[in-house]
Amino acid sequence: MMRTVYEMDRHRERSAVSDVLAAAFQEDPIVGWMFPDPTERPRLQRAYYTALLRQPNAQAYLNATGDAAAIWLDLPAGQAPLEDPQGADAGGPDPLAVFGPHAERLGHLGGLLAQHHPHSEHHLYLACLGVRPDRQGGGLGSALLRHCLTEADAEGLPAYLEASSPRSRDLYLRHGFQDLGTPVQPSGDLLIWPMWRPKTLTS
Repeated sequence: MMRTVYEMDRHRERSAVSDVLAAAFQEDPIVGWMFPDPTERPRLQRAYYTALLRQPNAQAYLNATGDAAAIWLDLPAGQAPLEDPQGADAGGPDPLAVFGPHAERLGHLGGLLAQHHPHSEHHLYLACLGVRPDRQGGGLGSALLRHCLTEADAEGLPAYLEASSPRSRDLYLRHGFQDLGTPVQPSGDLLIWPMWRPKTLTS
């Protein structure tokens, strides 16, 4: 059973989603590149996910046990994925005050991803989906993804995401996503795979 959070002013639920995602991606290579200091990383991650949740078109999902969470953005045709991924244009604090020297790196990554993001069609954008480390591998991520995709199918919408690891890319391939263009390379050997799921598929 999935618990869906639509009211973004529900602070407790928003905090719970941010906490799950921060734990899930604590060791993710892309997150490690964005926030290199492991002692500061959880705080910066939570600030980033909170900025996503402030977007007016954000939909947050938390499973019934509070171990898996996702953030989707409902994007009409022609709309950019984020007004400001660092939070300023969504009523958040000054990015420099929150992210300090990491703000420029976040802006660089956001610019690269924006170049690959499709804009011609109304779609749902999976900004992030994660499971707490001690519950990974048990199918919770797949269950939450299926739940979200069922809603996308009911609305007749395609879906887009960026996979940050080969493992997550494999998961999304199994759920009907396809590679969209070439991988994004933000730095060194780090790769991010843009992926698209046509609206005609079912989960």
